Amino acid sequence: MIKNDIAVSVDKLEKKFGDFTAVNKVSFEVGKGEIFGFLGPNGAGKSTTIRMLCGLLRPTSGAGTVGGFNIMKDQETIKEHIGYMSQKFSLYDDLTIEENIDFYAGIYKLPKKEIPARRAAVIKLADIEDFKDNMTKTLSGGWKQRLALGCAILHKPSIIFLDEPTSGVDPITRNNFWNIIKDMAAHGVTVFVTTHYMGEAENCNRLGMIYKGNLIAMGTPEEMKTRLMKQYILEVNVPDSQGFIEAIGSLPEINETAIFGMHLHCVCEDEKKGIQAIEKLFKEKHVTGYSIRKIKPSLEDVFVSLIETYDREHPA
Repeated sequence: MIKNDIAVSVDKLEKKFGDFTAVNKVSFEVGKGEIFGFLGPNGAGKSTTIRMLCGLLRPTSGAGTVGGFNIMKDQETIKEHIGYMSQKFSLYDDLTIEENIDFYAGIYKLPKKEIPARRAAVIKLADIEDFKDNMTKTLSGGWKQRLALGCAILHKPSIIFLDEPTSGVDPITRNNFWNIIKDMAAHGVTVFVTTHYMGEAENCNRLGMIYKGNLIAMGTPEEMKTRLMKQYILEVNVPDSQGFIEAIGSLPEINETAIFGMHLHCVCEDEKKGIQAIEKLFKEKHVTGYSIRKIKPSLEDVFVSLIETYDREHPA
């Protein structure tokens, strides 16, 4: 990736709140037109990182650029050139939909002659033509989110930051969101999105996983599931799978066990030894009608495994 193709670049970016390190010297680059997913559990440092990149929070140390502008010196300039959608609904409930759009048009200092066309585009994007004169508080959660996204890209930014944009919306709205995101990226817009939905992460070109403020993995979704996943995943189908989580998880050959739908996913270092240990347990418990097979890990498997590995290697 050549430097002219870089939209976001950070080097040893750090944010401390007193003695607490929220983001611990992370480094990465995001290419122009890329959909970059930032994954991590609640409190991992996702939102803090985004707020530093958007010029809303000053880093404690490190360096970085967004759209070529310095995150330490050019915070106000960065705000003018990016779109930002926060976790919480950011519009005003006591304004109509059109009034909210016009308010953001003023913030972004759009030329007056361009506002009607931009307003119409946002209303079409959010699919709320029939409600444009309504108070914003009357919209459902999904429509509010689409309206917030439309306002975030009202000024046609080349880089947009979406902080958990589909949190709390239904699957159909979530799918519509990602169609919009993919279309923006296809037109050269860089999309930096945080999420804890592993299914959504499959839509990203590349992913970064952050945990306890540390960037613990980086790669494409496929790389995450192959190159970065060093362990094996065994899918165990057994009656009363819930009742066997603890017993299987306590086996020395099994690193961790979790329920996935109707099955158990068991992580192990050695496929053959893992299967033999589970079969021995089932024989001792007189269990029949079970099946065990090695499967390709899902992103959720990778996510859990990387976190468990980090905790083992970095005990509190």
